[in-house]
Amino acid sequence: METSIPVADGTIGGYIATPQPEIAGPAPWPGVVVVHDAFGMTRDTRRITDRFATAGFLTLSPDLYSRGGRVKCTKAVFSELGAGRGRAFDDLDAARRLLADRDDCTGRIGVVGFCLGGGFALVAASREFDASAPYYGQLPKDFSMLDGACPIVASFGRRDPTLKGAAAKLETELTERGVPHDVKEYPDAGHSFANELPLGPFNVLAKVAGFGYHHESSEDAWRRVLAFFAEHLGG
Repeated sequence: METSIPVADGTIGGYIATPQPEIAGPAPWPGVVVVHDAFGMTRDTRRITDRFATAGFLTLSPDLYSRGGRVKCTKAVFSELGAGRGRAFDDLDAARRLLADRDDCTGRIGVVGFCLGGGFALVAASREFDASAPYYGQLPKDFSMLDGACPIVASFGRRDPTLKGAAAKLETELTERGVPHDVKEYPDAGHSFANELPLGPFNVLAKVAGFGYHHESSEDAWRRVLAFFAEHLGG
């Protein structure tokens, strides 16, 4: 369901999905904030949000491009990701608070993100979230951003040309910091392997270039993330 999220300068758009008690059990439920990829609030983002709700999580995806559309906002949002601070991070915190303040939420909140959103989910792990699931997210240039991070379950594709060696590097950094984690690199997957994007005739070309949906890897990552969130968030 489309919703509004109160933020410091007004409101931003978002999409929220609520578990069905007859499937997930009665409220309260743990929460999940879904951070969209560079394409913004697509049908795929809504599908992912709904799927987390089906699994028993009160789930909210904030639209980080609410203040002017994708073209105007993309550069600013990427800049904020690189800096590890800015309005986009404030928006994620606002989404977290909205869930935590609801009577049907336990107050334990995870964050999951894809591509651009994966980078945000990774950096946000050191904020007030209780678990983080970055999918093929950009690693921070300053790894001190991971100091004090919550438990992290991360997923990468070995065929991803943009993140070669990222899984091994993240594994090392999290181990050195004593952060509970599960990092996996899927040998047959590339970038965006868990996103069903409407690429149309470009699908074949995208896969050759190391991009695109890979069902088996995506489903295995779903199982890992849901199990990890159940352990660290409850539900």
